[in-house]
Amino acid sequence: MTTTPDLARRVGEAMFAVDAASKDFLQMELLACEPGRARLRMTVREPMLNGHKICHGGLIFTLADSTFAFACNSHNKVAVAAGCSIEFLKPAHLGDVLTCEGVEQVLQGRHGIYDMKVTNQKGEVIAMFRGKSAQIQGHIVEPEAS
Repeated sequence: MTTTPDLARRVGEAMFAVDAASKDFLQMELLACEPGRARLRMTVREPMLNGHKICHGGLIFTLADSTFAFACNSHNKVAVAAGCSIEFLKPAHLGDVLTCEGVEQVLQGRHGIYDMKVTNQKGEVIAMFRGKSAQIQGHIVEPEAS
């Protein structure tokens, strides 16, 4: 069954509504949740800076990981991370607006591979993240009767 854009949007809205870490603690914004894709944004604030006065890598990772979660759950089948890696390419600074775009590369059976690109407001690539998802039982929103 093909995932509709409306279903993916409803999944994203339902997940984001209860995602206290992304929405409340890190003040991320969900910009889009589409079939196999997601886009989130986060502004680097003072409490996010490390001892070098740049954004802590773990918080950039969290932006990418959160984007991964929305992309791999967009099909309304509960999916969790089975593994991931990140490459940090450029520092993010106080006030930078980071946008992460996640795109499904392959979805076969229960497993998917997703690539995230984190960019700043200038379009510079800050980090690249690849995640492997595993679908488990359940749905995020109630499937509509056919």
